[in-house]
Amino acid sequence: MKLFSILNTIVSAGFLASALTSCAPALTTAYRLEPVSGDIATIDGRLVTKAEQNGVGVVASFEHEDLEFVTLDIEVKNRTDHPIDVNPADFHFVALGAAQDTLSDLRNPNLVLARSAADPAYEAGQINIKRKQEEKRLKRAKVLNTVLMVAAIASDVSSSNTSRSYREYTNNRVVHGFAYQGIAVKRAVDYSTFANRMQRYDYEEYRWKELALKANTVAPGESVGLCLLT
Repeated sequence: MKLFSILNTIVSAGFLASALTSCAPALTTAYRLEPVSGDIATIDGRLVTKAEQNGVGVVASFEHEDLEFVTLDIEVKNRTDHPIDVNPADFHFVALGAAQDTLSDLRNPNLVLARSAADPAYEAGQINIKRKQEEKRLKRAKVLNTVLMVAAIASDVSSSNTSRSYREYTNNRVVHGFAYQGIAVKRAVDYSTFANRMQRYDYEEYRWKELALKANTVAPGESVGLCLLT
C-alpha cells in the first residue's frame, strides 16, 4: 500500500498556511511517500510537487528521515505585492492512501494519522535538558562502578586470605578476573554511550538552529528554502 502526500496552500490576511501530508518516521519503512497533487515533476530522482494560490507558490518533496523526525524540503515563493509570514506553526500534514482517503494512526487506530511541524525554538531548548540528564546518568554510572569495584576488591582480598587448595585458588582468580573485566567493560560502555549521545545532541542543536524551519517574513518577489522537520 502506498502513502501519498498532498499539498494545499491557503493564504489569509497575508499569512501562509500550508498542509503537506507525510507520515511518522516509523511508517516510512511500510509506506512510500509520493506526491499526488499539484504539478508533479522528478528532480534529481525525487518526486516534487508544486502548487500556487493567490500569488504564493509552494514546492515540496520528501527529503529523508532524520533520527525520529521526517524531513520535508519546502520552498515558499512570494509573488504577491506584500510580505508574507512563514511559520512552522502553520504547517500540518495528514496521511492519505491511494484513494486519497485518510489513514489511521498505527499507534491509535481510532485517530487519523496527522502531525504538525516541530517547533525549532522548543526543540532547541530541550537539548540542554537532555545534556544535563546525560551528565547525571554518567555520574550515577560512575558511583555504581565504584561500588562494584570496591565490592570486587573486598571479595578478592577476603577470599585470597582464606586457606584453600590450588584448584580453589585458581577458580577464585578466574571468578574475580571476570568481575574486574566486567566492570572495566561496563565503564567503557558508559563512557562510549555518553560520548555518542552528547555528539548526537550537538547535531540536534545544529539541526534545530541551522536547518529547521523558523518563523520569518518573505518579501514580495523573494523566496525562502526551508527544511521542515515534523
